[in-house]
Amino acid sequence: MTNTDVEVLIAGAGPTGLVLAIELQRRGIRHRLVERAERGFPGSRGMGIQPRTQEVFDDLGVIGAITAAGGPCPPVQTWEGPERIRTWDLVERAEPSPAVPYPEILMVPQWRTVEELYARLEELGGTADFSTGLADFTQDADGVTATLLGADGSAETVRAAYLVGTDGGRSTVRRALGTAFAGEQVDETAALIVDLTLEGELDRDHWHMWPAAEDGFIALRGLEGTEAFQLLIRFKDPAFDPDVARDATPEALTRTIARRTGLPDLRVTEVSWASVYRPRAAMAERFRTGRVFLAGDAAHIHSPAGGQGLNTSVQDAYNLGWKLAAVLRGGAPDALLDTYDEERARVAADVLGLSTRQHHKDRSTTADGLSRRGSEMHQLDLNYRESALSREHRDAVPDDALHAGDRAPDAPCRNGSGEVFRLFDAFRGPHFTLLDLSGTGAIPAAAEVPGVRIYRIGGPAPDLFDREGHAKSAYGSGLFLIRPDGYVAVATDEPADVERYLAEVVG
Repeated sequence: MTNTDVEVLIAGAGPTGLVLAIELQRRGIRHRLVERAERGFPGSRGMGIQPRTQEVFDDLGVIGAITAAGGPCPPVQTWEGPERIRTWDLVERAEPSPAVPYPEILMVPQWRTVEELYARLEELGGTADFSTGLADFTQDADGVTATLLGADGSAETVRAAYLVGTDGGRSTVRRALGTAFAGEQVDETAALIVDLTLEGELDRDHWHMWPAAEDGFIALRGLEGTEAFQLLIRFKDPAFDPDVARDATPEALTRTIARRTGLPDLRVTEVSWASVYRPRAAMAERFRTGRVFLAGDAAHIHSPAGGQGLNTSVQDAYNLGWKLAAVLRGGAPDALLDTYDEERARVAADVLGLSTRQHHKDRSTTADGLSRRGSEMHQLDLNYRESALSREHRDAVPDDALHAGDRAPDAPCRNGSGEVFRLFDAFRGPHFTLLDLSGTGAIPAAAEVPGVRIYRIGGPAPDLFDREGHAKSAYGSGLFLIRPDGYVAVATDEPADVERYLAEVVG
């Protein structure tokens, strides 16, 4: 069987592949999402949803479901044996502000995030083919020819304009390309992460940590929206506790918990998922090779310290999705796709360094087991100022002011009926957004640009009113063209700069 009616083939239905599929589905791009495994990821692994990723989920229409499924990062309860020592916050606490509606990390088991993303894809009319793996592929000047294998061993040939490998750290796509995956072992010793049910008296309101346990660090916390707990065990050397590392049975885990915590009444009754890992940091030499792209763990893997991996992966897909649509539907030049590699490789390298530094800080901390996470983990300050897609046309803009390439902040305004209308409401969807904050009506009311929504904030013919000054405070004065992924593409005082950008970059 040969299918020639697929524009994008996505290999891997984890968070990265699902976000990309949602992006393409809402833009009307014919795609196919395949996943070697059966439906759903079983574990809690990537559980921290950073503020910037929450903003992405807001745009994708899934933030309500994700928020309902999760909760805030609980305070840490430090123990010494059976004695409680102190309670403290692992993360910075903050209240929502006009510019930052999601100020704190949200804790959600990864399996639940995957479940909600898939539900959103189905709501939009999309689907995924589970138990269907990518076996191999070839590419030419016009597209990619891929061979898929079903669970029964049956083969299928698919023709697509582009292939995106979102198939994890052991990516079949990356290996078939022969793309180098350079990196380092962040920690030679292993750790074990387990989702389990637990009998005994241990509250679910804290993240319980025993940093000075004689046999090594151990931590337990209740998983949001479930009756389960997550267990984290560090080994002092690769050979320590081999029965736990090998099969993580309830009996072996119960013995280890009792020995390390000094709480003999805790009993593991069921293990739903377990994974042994040695933290490693690595990044692909390139994220684009012809008509094939790498995203998520296929392009970069991180230490789990700081909760950056899933978030960086989701934003890979968010960056790539609108660019593929612009080329396939909007007449944008192929060079637009090169900016995916340019922009995301720089971000991935920075995040890799941040995760590795956080891991070493955690390992050197003895008082409480983990070191505090600051706002640098939120990914709100990541920017594309150096990108070929960022055009800053204003002179002498202070470094701490909003620049082209920065994340576009939120701001509550008022519409003509006096109702609150957030800028994130204006941005939501697959379009570009042009904000006219010049106060002069620089963009005429009759202006129409395909694929661009225009909002005049103040001025002689306003669409929105900034009565509390939140938009002015966040943006300043001028014209701001916002990309579909929520970054400032153009900052200028001249409408011609916006017109020229759209003609050159988007087509």
